[in-house]
Amino acid sequence: MSEWKQKRFWVDAAAVETEQGWTVHLDGRAVKTPAKAGLILPTQSMAEAVAAEWAAQDEEINPLNMPYTRSANAAIDKVAIQHGEVADMLAAYGDADLLCYRADAPAGLVARQAETWDPYLDWAAETFGARLRPRTGVMHESQDADALRRLSDRVHALSHFQLAGFHDLVSLSGSLVLGFAAAQDLHLMPTVWAASRVDEIWQQEHWGEDDEAHEVAEIKKQSFLHAKSFFDLSREM
Repeated sequence: MSEWKQKRFWVDAAAVETEQGWTVHLDGRAVKTPAKAGLILPTQSMAEAVAAEWAAQDEEINPLNMPYTRSANAAIDKVAIQHGEVADMLAAYGDADLLCYRADAPAGLVARQAETWDPYLDWAAETFGARLRPRTGVMHESQDADALRRLSDRVHALSHFQLAGFHDLVSLSGSLVLGFAAAQDLHLMPTVWAASRVDEIWQQEHWGEDDEAHEVAEIKKQSFLHAKSFFDLSREM
């Protein structure tokens, strides 16, 4: 028995400005989120991106081809109603940040990690007044409480749309610092993404590339790039 799929029922999809913000109309009817909330978006650019996804649907709706719509739904139906909890979860990455967990061998990997990651930690210290210290090995050592508080305040200050995009920037990279670096355009996104994969790239250089692992990494990279795009669309540039 084939799975039921929702059919396209509209002709025109358009971004529309309202008193509450921007939304998307399908043949004049406002789109709702899965939780039946109004799809109220913060910027015209985001509304246009969402409208373009609806306009591009064929006879059957495929949510997998609608990343901006899915991210907007998550921002409204999930992040907005538990903003504090999501912010706390992401801020917690600072106390176990990828950039702070260093190998003790081989020497080449130790040098690669320091060369790639130290400038990001220096940037965070200068930008946020939050110095995170590298650790050798896998045992957890708590970071400075004041540094973590400063970073947490920055996370909590994000809007729920920004936080929805920031969630994936942090969780996919494994680093709160890289999440901020991406959000604040410290480097081009492929460079920031590559910084999150120093260990994997080292392994590939010495042991060869695994096709399945490469495919998974590419999917994560595209999700990371989308998260950055969604974050940018959530604010007026």
